Amino acid sequence: MTCLKFESTWKVVVGCRHSDMTDKEKEKIVLIIANKIRSVKDDIEELQELIKPIPLDASIGRISRMDAINNKTINEASLREKRKILQRLEKALERSGDKDFGNCQKCGNEIPFGRLEYMPHVTRCVDCVG
Repeated sequence: MTCLKFESTWKVVVGCRHSDMTDKEKEKIVLIIANKIRSVKDDIEELQELIKPIPLDASIGRISRMDAINNKTINEASLREKRKILQRLEKALERSGDKDFGNCQKCGNEIPFGRLEYMPHVTRCVDCVG
């Protein structure tokens, strides 16, 4: 198989599939990923503060304590989700150097740039997800 690069855009040649994403688009996605990683890490730090145990000697009423326990449970779920997203973003950053970055891992077709801008951690196109 032979693959050629034209005008900083990968083209399909002799059955070799590469992303049609330009270098400029790829740089933009990498920057978006880096920014999202920073943002998610900040969210994780904040959530870790919110899930700290509620001291028994805290002078809050019974109802307020129940609310605090409920909020803690919700924040723990949010923290788990943020950690999953962080993991996906870090994997996307690692994959960004691959020649097929931006292609669906299931069908091989290009993932639309707008989808990658919004969710840069996705690995499948809309058709393969649904």
